[in-house]
Amino acid sequence: MNDLSSPKKPVLTRKVSQVASYYHPRTWKEKGLWWTTGLFLMTYLVVVVILGLVWSQSPDTFDVRANTLSFVNDDASKVVPGTATTSTAIRIAETLLDKPGGYLTNDVSPPGLYLDNIPNWEFGALTELRDLVLALRNDFSRSQSQSVEDKDLGIAQPQFNYQSNSWILPSSESEYRKGVEGLHGYLRRLSDENERDGQFFARADNLTVYLEMTEKRLGSLAQRLSYAVGQVHLDTALAGDPNARQSTPVPAQSQTKTPWLEIDDIFFEARGYTWALLHTLQAMEIDFEPVLTDKNALVSLKQIVRELQNTQNTIWSPMILNGTGFGPMANHSLVMASYVSRVNAAITDLRSLLQKG
Repeated sequence: MNDLSSPKKPVLTRKVSQVASYYHPRTWKEKGLWWTTGLFLMTYLVVVVILGLVWSQSPDTFDVRANTLSFVNDDASKVVPGTATTSTAIRIAETLLDKPGGYLTNDVSPPGLYLDNIPNWEFGALTELRDLVLALRNDFSRSQSQSVEDKDLGIAQPQFNYQSNSWILPSSESEYRKGVEGLHGYLRRLSDENERDGQFFARADNLTVYLEMTEKRLGSLAQRLSYAVGQVHLDTALAGDPNARQSTPVPAQSQTKTPWLEIDDIFFEARGYTWALLHTLQAMEIDFEPVLTDKNALVSLKQIVRELQNTQNTIWSPMILNGTGFGPMANHSLVMASYVSRVNAAITDLRSLLQKG
C-alpha cells in the first residue's frame, strides 16, 4: 500500500539531483584526494620493492693492488709495508658505509627495515674489520710488547667496536667514520719520512697472531653453517687432559639444528666475513711477501685466497636452500661450510709454516 503522506519525487527530478551531486566540487575533491593517496601509496610500494632488490645485492670484490695505488696517488714509491693492509681496511669500512643503500643494519624505515640478508652480510664483514684493526693496533704497528701503541689506531679501533645497530645519538655510521679517519691518519704517517712514529712491522710472528684469530672465526662459522641440517655432537671440550675442568657440566651428547628462519642469516654472515677476509689476505700477500717467500709459504697463501674466492661465487637460487646432506635439493650452507673449512685447514698449515719453516 502506497504511503500518500510522503510522495516520491518524480524520476527525472531524482536523476537531475544525482547528476548535480556527482559534479559537485566537494565530490570531485574527495575523489581526487582518494586517487592521489592511492597513487602515492602504490608508487611508494613499487619504489620500496625496487630499492629492496637493488640494496640486497652483495658488493663485488675489488682489486687490492689498484686500491692500494689509489691511496698513494699512483706513486709506487710510497707503497711501504702496511700500505696495502691499511688501505684495504679503509676500503672495507667505506664499502660498508657507502654501498648502495648505505649501512642498513640500523635502518628503522623500509626497505632497510625488512631486509635481513645484507645486514647479516654487514655484520660478517664488520667482524673481520674489527679483528683486522685490532691486529693493527696491538701487533702490526708495534715493535715489541713494551712499545707505545699508535695514536691514530688507538682512536680508530674502539670506534669500530661501537654497537652495530644504533641509529641515533650517536649513529653507528658516525662512529665508524671516525674510525675511518683514524685509519687515514695512520696511513698518511706510514709513508711520511718526516713522521717516523707511523710504523708497520711485517714479521712472521705478527702475521701468525692474526691468522690464529682468523682460525677461530672460521671454525665457529663452519660449525654454525653445518648446523643447518642438524647434527649430534659429542662433548670433546676436555679431551686429552685428565685434569681439565669446566665451569658447568654439559651433556655427553647434544643435538644442534639452526632454526629455519636463521639459515640464510648465518650464510650471509659467513659470506660477508669471507669477503672481507679475502681482500685482507690479498693485501697481506703484498705487505708480507718477503717474509712469506723466505718461509716458502707464499704459494700457501695464494691457495687460501683462491679458496676464499669460491665463497663469493654467484648465488643463482632466489633463496638459500636447505636440502639434506645427500638429498635431491641443494644445501647452500653445507657448500659454504666446505669452503670455510678448507680455508681454515689451509690457514692452520700456513701458520705452522710461519712458525717452523
